[in-house]
Amino acid sequence: MDARDLSLRERHVLSIIIQSYVVTAAPVGSRYITQHYNLGLSDATIRNVMAILEEEGYISQPHTSAGRTPTDKGYRYYVDLIMTFQSLDDKEKKRIEENIGQISIDRKGTSSDVLLSAAKVLGTISRQLSVVLSPTLSNAIFEKLDMVLLSSTRMMVILSIQSLFVKTIVMELDMEVSRQTVDEVVDVLNQRLSGLTLSEIRRTISRRLSDSMCDNALKNLIVRSAGDLFDESPIFERLYISGTEYIVDQPEFKQPERVRDLITMIEDKLSMAKLVGHSPTSIETVRSAGRDITINIGKENSERQAEDLTIVSTPYYVGNMVGKIGIFGPKRMDYEYAVRVLNYMADSLSATLSDVN
Repeated sequence: MDARDLSLRERHVLSIIIQSYVVTAAPVGSRYITQHYNLGLSDATIRNVMAILEEEGYISQPHTSAGRTPTDKGYRYYVDLIMTFQSLDDKEKKRIEENIGQISIDRKGTSSDVLLSAAKVLGTISRQLSVVLSPTLSNAIFEKLDMVLLSSTRMMVILSIQSLFVKTIVMELDMEVSRQTVDEVVDVLNQRLSGLTLSEIRRTISRRLSDSMCDNALKNLIVRSAGDLFDESPIFERLYISGTEYIVDQPEFKQPERVRDLITMIEDKLSMAKLVGHSPTSIETVRSAGRDITINIGKENSERQAEDLTIVSTPYYVGNMVGKIGIFGPKRMDYEYAVRVLNYMADSLSATLSDVN
């Protein structure tokens, strides 16, 4: 960091201010620290340390006679250099596993079911706004395809992709096709494309189907449509959100205009997906249990509506696919707990989606 390293005494005081503010949402004064923490320091010494922290921008005084609250700089120092990580307790782990794992036990769930369940569990456990972004599919393995005739000139294409992932597209046909023709094309597509990644299919489908003997008109339509059929879904369609009721209940959002701005941001799914999916490269990540956790605080977030929030996010993996899972909350959040929950949720989600076959 560009600023000087804080002394052990300054770190203790900053840590206490942040931890107390997380719990009480009230500014923290020197007398409170003296009464509740045995630092072996006088009230005057603590006031002096707080004055130094304030002068250097780690804490601020919202009102003349009030205590201090952490600034973005204070939170950032705490996250990068002070806080420690622990594992979730067994009760919390069991709650997560029961809620996510139950969906795929009988294999009736889809990826959407699992991801929505993960968002709901994460919101409930963290008591914050939770966001799950489904994996990018370019590196996903194509398993099989089916076509359902809706009419003689309209067809639904269903792609089964790695694990529980399914993609459905309705296509308008410029010719009439029979069920027999559809079945023949489906057989050829599955024989020649199964086991390839979607990006490989987009690049090579024309060559792979060039010598097939199935109906040329329908085959050529599939080749021309490969960019849509075997491409990513738009990022906002891959987003699952839960926990709005928890974040609006936080003291930071008691004013009607703050709630309105928050709801407007949540309803803008494209912005929400970008916030959790495209973390700025300039923001340091912390490592917990071998996993990269990105923590964006306040104005480090790319969207103006999120300048009063902290976003904690981490990737999860399903084979070669990578998704994102995140928590949105006030800057006054329990960072250690958020990291613990995300760490375990990401591992659990990866396992649930990877073990369904």
